[in-house]
Amino acid sequence: MNADHLAQIHQEPAQFAPCGPGHLVLEVVAYAADEAASRGGGRCVITLHTDGSLSVKDDGRGTDTRVDAHGRVVKKPVMATKDLRFFDLPEAERLPDGHPRRGMSVVAALSEWLIHTNRRLNGSWNQRYEHGIPVTDLEPIESNGTTGTCVRFLPDKALRSQWSLTAGDLAGWAKHWPDLTVRIEDQRDGGGRPGR
Repeated sequence: MNADHLAQIHQEPAQFAPCGPGHLVLEVVAYAADEAASRGGGRCVITLHTDGSLSVKDDGRGTDTRVDAHGRVVKKPVMATKDLRFFDLPEAERLPDGHPRRGMSVVAALSEWLIHTNRRLNGSWNQRYEHGIPVTDLEPIESNGTTGTCVRFLPDKALRSQWSLTAGDLAGWAKHWPDLTVRIEDQRDGGGRPGR
């Protein structure tokens, strides 16, 4: 974990989440799209929850998680560390909102809380973060026979006050990733809306 990196993001939300919660969703979906592209296709569900949180759930292989030499389960530290492929690179991929991709640490740092559920063939785990800092260890959960990740997060209150995200926005942005089939579920008004 890099506390200075997380603090930098938290102090400059307008720079790192220029479109508010919508940009954070796109940062998460970009990882699902990477996985879908590497496998020749994939699916994800974006849910707008009644408590103001959002989640992105995909059907990929799950985040790289291994057992180390001491028998401890160790997950690739994507949530709380700088993604060197994107963060400081001027030529980094542009997300569908036109702003640069910087990685999952932006989502974690700018969320009151984030829960990462990770399902792989060798096990399933939950981990909770608050403002990017892990507040639980990897907690084993029962397998449900699937693989993939679910990232559910509550954007900071200041970002939620800029809320302008609609299911229509998300559906339009989803076309940016042709290998990924996206479904939108808007639970705020009691009904789901299809994406593509």
